[in-house]
Amino acid sequence: MTKYEIILYWSDEDGAFIAEVPELPGCMADGPTRQEALGNAEVVISEWLETARELGRPVPKPKGRLLFA
Repeated sequence: MTKYEIILYWSDEDGAFIAEVPELPGCMADGPTRQEALGNAEVVISEWLETARELGRPVPKPKGRLLFA
């Protein structure tokens, strides 16, 4: 499990839950349930990090909670 913040919300437009990872540009996943969207986000985060390392791009350290309610 990663320590990056994941923002989860329902999208009527997509008809699915969306999981965004704001610290990793372009990193997001979706799923028909909250659990599937979160699980898919974990996979996409791992792939994002692996690709960044392979390309020699910087990998941001997780900052934890970014937004406050």
